[in-house]
Amino acid sequence: MGWLQRLFGMGKPQNAQVNATPSASYQAPAGADSNQVSPERVGLNGEYDQSGLAKRVALAFDQDQNLGDIDTLWVAQTGSTVVLKGKAPDQQILNQMVSIAQSVDGATDVDTNQVEIG
Repeated sequence: MGWLQRLFGMGKPQNAQVNATPSASYQAPAGADSNQVSPERVGLNGEYDQSGLAKRVALAFDQDQNLGDIDTLWVAQTGSTVVLKGKAPDQQILNQMVSIAQSVDGATDVDTNQVEIG
């Protein structure tokens, strides 16, 4: 089971992109100041998504062969910070995950304080 399926209960949508650009049809949610979607709220296909950054990080993890079998870690987001929680098999894998998460548009930091090694 992939990251998107395990964490968000969804398969990979057609044309999903790790670094998607906001779609031309984007509509700002009620009460928003502009029609600009912040990078951490861009979904897998460029739509507005409250958990867009976490979903795009999960997609990036799905695309890495070394990370497919890890089912003891979870991905969340707090604003533009990617939050990893759970247990990583080793420090090398965690470092790889941090590097991948940092490369996703909209990620300004990766919090690993809630990750155990081992």
